[in-house]
Amino acid sequence: MPTKKSKVVVVGSLNIDQVFRVSDLPARGETISANHFQTTRGGKGANQAISAARQGVEVAMIGSVGNDENGRSYVTWLEEEENIDVSGISKSKYPTGSAFITVEEHTGENTIIVAGGANESLSRSTVQDLTPLIESASVLLVQLEVPVHTVVEAINIATRAGIPVVLNPSPMIPNFPWDDFAIAYVITNETEAAELLEFKPESNDLDYVRQEIHERRIQNLIITRGSETTLVYTREGDFFEVEPLPVLPIDTVGAGDAFAGCFAARIAEGASVEDAVRAANCAGALTTLGGGAQNPIPDREKVDQHLEQIPKRKLRTKRG
Repeated sequence: MPTKKSKVVVVGSLNIDQVFRVSDLPARGETISANHFQTTRGGKGANQAISAARQGVEVAMIGSVGNDENGRSYVTWLEEEENIDVSGISKSKYPTGSAFITVEEHTGENTIIVAGGANESLSRSTVQDLTPLIESASVLLVQLEVPVHTVVEAINIATRAGIPVVLNPSPMIPNFPWDDFAIAYVITNETEAAELLEFKPESNDLDYVRQEIHERRIQNLIITRGSETTLVYTREGDFFEVEPLPVLPIDTVGAGDAFAGCFAARIAEGASVEDAVRAANCAGALTTLGGGAQNPIPDREKVDQHLEQIPKRKLRTKRG
């Protein structure tokens, strides 16, 4: 179980999500009618912070919202309902960020358009001012929905303090300064992994992937693949797969964020990479059983109830 020393600090986005449920995703130039519309809270940073908090660890959020009703109510919600430290969330002159999400009803697949708003004003200097908060972490968790120079500064602060970093490079951006620091854990989906590695990784591409993550100074690369096994590559040469939790998804919008937050929480507690991925696979899958990004994210008890359904290492290969 979690200890008082287990703490995840999240640097990331907070958005208001506009979710449209449709029979089929629209084609280019096509106008369609939504079967259902809902406004919910989202943003990859906040989603991941909530996922970590529901695993029972202490969580602090660094981000930016507008000085508007959406922003003020969001911060209050995080503090009062999710027990997240919001002292690192600043108010911006820009409106709270928004995301426009289309969800295909029969598959749960989605498309997302993000308007950064206040998220774009989260500055490097703001993060520098919050150095003590970052240094109090067991794990730093970051994504790329806030300015990259801000993320880089947070990673540098954590690196100097010897704090492991979990990076979910989403949305993937070109010219990320991988060479500037070593990152303990990088979590991507298949599409992001293909952009990162410049090809679609498979379990028989071990030597190539090891070389690529060595060049990018990634210590552990974790690739989520929905209903297929999660692939885990390490810089030391290990490779293994972790089975998913079998479910029939309703909405996949928050699954990746639930995975990342749960993974970071388990790592903060000292879990092995394999055990953290097993728990995160459960969190991601269970999140797809409800609508919206945050409401269906499971708590620790629910995740633990399903862990025994995921067997330990399906395949393990060592270099040499």
